[in-house]
Amino acid sequence: MIIDKAQIEDANKILNLQILAFQSEAEIYTDWDIAPLKQTTSEIKKEIQDKTVLKAVVNNQIIGSVKAYENKNICYIERLIVHPDYKNQGIGTKLMQEIENIFNKATKYELFTGARSLKNIHLYEKIDYRIFKTELINNIKMVYLEKSRIF
Repeated sequence: MIIDKAQIEDANKILNLQILAFQSEAEIYTDWDIAPLKQTTSEIKKEIQDKTVLKAVVNNQIIGSVKAYENKNICYIERLIVHPDYKNQGIGTKLMQEIENIFNKATKYELFTGARSLKNIHLYEKIDYRIFKTELINNIKMVYLEKSRIF
């Protein structure tokens, strides 16, 4: 597996993977109107330009991705995805480690996920993220997790 920065030409493949990966989230919440399923290729292209977007590649196929950006020494991590056929193989953890390494000057990392997304929460807690707040967004309870960087 190779983890590298995504390029503009990867946008459609990342979007297709995102739609596939977020099907399980849509099922958990019985809501197929969630933002990751409504995003467009042009929006993904803009994220690749404006943020750091990583891709995990196996046999020339993108099987994982994560997005992040930094603001005021906080690294905001978004939309960690792994192809369903490659789950539970440590790919999500490796993507998270790589994004943390890229943003190694951040004092803190933050992300959010749905409160019923227990597998996601388990993964994040396993790599030392802790829940610090909850919020209701579009009738879905979200949990926010953070990890302080130790210098």
